[in-house]
Amino acid sequence: MTDNNSPPGSPQVNPDHTSEANPLPKDDSSLENIVRRFQDSMSLAKKHKFWETQPVGQFKDVGDTSLPEGPIEPPTPLSEVKQEPYNLPSPYEWTTCDMDSEETCNEVYNLLKNNYVEDDENMFRFNYSKEFLRWALRPPGYYKSWHIGVRAKTSKKLVAFITGVPARIRVRDEVVKMAEINFLCVHKKLRSKRLAPVMIKEVTRRVHLENIWQAAYTAGVVLPTPITTCQYWHRSLNPKKLIDVGFSRLGPRMTMSRTIKLYKLPDQPATPGFRKMELRDVPAVTRLLRNYLSQFVVSPDFDENDVEHWLLPTEDVIDSYLVESPKTHDITDFCSFYTLPSSILGNQNYSILKAAYSYYNVSTKTPLLQLMNDALIVAKKKDFDVFNALDVMHNESFLKELKFGPGDGQLHYYLYNYRIQNALRTSELGLVLL
Repeated sequence: MTDNNSPPGSPQVNPDHTSEANPLPKDDSSLENIVRRFQDSMSLAKKHKFWETQPVGQFKDVGDTSLPEGPIEPPTPLSEVKQEPYNLPSPYEWTTCDMDSEETCNEVYNLLKNNYVEDDENMFRFNYSKEFLRWALRPPGYYKSWHIGVRAKTSKKLVAFITGVPARIRVRDEVVKMAEINFLCVHKKLRSKRLAPVMIKEVTRRVHLENIWQAAYTAGVVLPTPITTCQYWHRSLNPKKLIDVGFSRLGPRMTMSRTIKLYKLPDQPATPGFRKMELRDVPAVTRLLRNYLSQFVVSPDFDENDVEHWLLPTEDVIDSYLVESPKTHDITDFCSFYTLPSSILGNQNYSILKAAYSYYNVSTKTPLLQLMNDALIVAKKKDFDVFNALDVMHNESFLKELKFGPGDGQLHYYLYNYRIQNALRTSELGLVLL
């Protein structure tokens, strides 16, 4: 279980320092072809020794229709799950990070702010806010024991971090209890210590102690074996700033003033009844979302508690809007995006790139194109610089039309100890991991 999402608009980051896999063309999601291209690009020395020991889809098994979908290994009796933590190199010790503690939350924030994923050119690095981290790590039923840190024994400095949160993920007709694994981060000076595999084994052990045997995670690099590969798309909201900081470039034969005009948006949303989501809307939004997500092969199984936690607006964390019919007062449509800034490294004029990320969107009466244009308008009003979206669910239907451009970043989705026979098209995936 790992996580390594590159800041969109930037090349992928590869923590193993192996060569990049060939980019996967979008029109060919056949897993056999993906794997063949990947293996052609890798030397024998760069195979994934760790992942070959784990219950994940292995490249050698791709295309083997005799292997059933579902769990790869059966659950172990809980009495046989290792009770003691795995051994760390002697200068380090495990710590459980209490995200309710302001001091610990500060430590986690600073570790990630200075050491988490950045692009190959060292221009941008994710900068998750403390409010965001608390939201991401404390959903209903979360386990504090899954917020795992590594400290230096002598200085007590937090030098590494990995997390899991519980989730119910539906795969076809089966709702499976899973852990969503995220925020794997090792201090830059300790990257050669091989801490990541032992951290992954430790979070796996703690997940197993709660009688959960499957997990979902994403990575910006190819591991054994993606269930699908998504593309990030970006919509400029503040094109001058994006060009000034090197996030995007002025197009050929384009001037700055023409570019600003190209991306200009109306001042107000166009849809009658478009408003911010409120607590009273949770039951209606839950019904809308559950009905919508049921069409995808893999999606979360949200109940009202989940919707209240993940989608009720929280300033600088999650924005959600809906359409309430002026006539019937039914809630007919819904859109949401979360706030994930990136630090801008080495620029004298700007330090933060304010990015919105498309989350869950449901259109039943308002065309999705119009709904998402309204989402862009409110994001622009809130001073976001860029609006990012993956080509999952029905997003592909609005990306080009609304002037999104494809980024360099690809995001690979993985399931741990759960096999899906054929790679999914991105439009069959109904899951967005933070």
